[in-house]
Amino acid sequence: MISKHRSLSSYCGLLPVCIVSAAGLLLVVAFIATTAVQKNMAAVSSAQTKGKVYFDYVVQNGFFAQSDKATDASSFDFTKADMGLLNRTYDTDASFDPKKEKTQWQRFEYYVRHLNQSASAGVSYKVLYLGRHGEGWHNVEEATVGGKLWDCYWSRLPGNGTVTWQNSNLTPLGIRQALAVNSFWKSALADAKTPAPETYYVSPLERTLLTANYTFNGLQLPAQKPFQPIIKELLREALGVHTCDRRDTKTKIHSLWPQVTFEAGFSEDDLLWDPDFRESGGHQVNRMLHFIDDIYANDTNIFISCTSHSGSISSIQQGLGHRQFQLQTGGMMPIFLKAQQRSGPRPDGKIDPPSKPAICSPPPGANITLTTGLATATST
Repeated sequence: MISKHRSLSSYCGLLPVCIVSAAGLLLVVAFIATTAVQKNMAAVSSAQTKGKVYFDYVVQNGFFAQSDKATDASSFDFTKADMGLLNRTYDTDASFDPKKEKTQWQRFEYYVRHLNQSASAGVSYKVLYLGRHGEGWHNVEEATVGGKLWDCYWSRLPGNGTVTWQNSNLTPLGIRQALAVNSFWKSALADAKTPAPETYYVSPLERTLLTANYTFNGLQLPAQKPFQPIIKELLREALGVHTCDRRDTKTKIHSLWPQVTFEAGFSEDDLLWDPDFRESGGHQVNRMLHFIDDIYANDTNIFISCTSHSGSISSIQQGLGHRQFQLQTGGMMPIFLKAQQRSGPRPDGKIDPPSKPAICSPPPGANITLTTGLATATST
């Protein structure tokens, strides 16, 4: 992070044009913060795809209710709707299930695997099981104080003196939500014959690690495809400012979760979080596309679990061209995806830089005046 005591003129060599003024200072700091975050993010991305390939994606509509605009996300319950899999026929039914004895999921799985076996060069299909973490303490605080006060004040603090939400843990409700998904998977695997995930990716934040653990531990999974979570840096929530989105060191994560696997190149410290600048929506969408590129470039498995966050899942939907389908805490949805491999690095185009969110005065009951950086919560 840059020093806040450095003179404005000393930054001029970093920019093609430098205007020494108070207004210019914010532009300079934003430029430096943008460069640092984007360089670190690019390093994480290129380490996985090596900058040699990217993919064009097409969501396969007509297979899951969540891709249908008529499906109301606020009332849809995936646990009571076969995870959203639509009742329909497939071109492979006649050969695979002539006696019509298979479940919908068995016929769908066969169809997807057949598509991959018969696909032309560079084309592949995957089914992403996107899971949002259960309710965290940061969710409770934002709902309590309102989005405006959360963004301009409370989100910058590690807690309120009573509850801590830095790298937020799950609430008791959040734990119950994750366990409810575990119960769903038990019946889905046994009765619907839903294919279990073959790879388990998870954000490095504590609430996602907990959610994945509560969701998938204890299931009757295929012996050759056990629950072995892999931490992916790019899968995390929007970067910066909000302390709930700042991860622990690699050493601490490993001490708490010795069974997880870290992706290659996972840094000891959190290089992507800045206390003053918040990642732009366009940057997060681009980051999620790099994450999906990584999966398609390096993972030959077809059914993939991704335990992540509301903002990241929304960004995945936007980047892939899927309709916006807001998941509740603890929710899950599948996306059936076709990809065409392209050569070279992903053409990212113009991406908005991170912003420096406004800071508001302490609300009633708080006595910390925020300036910049990380503060300590105190209540009066």
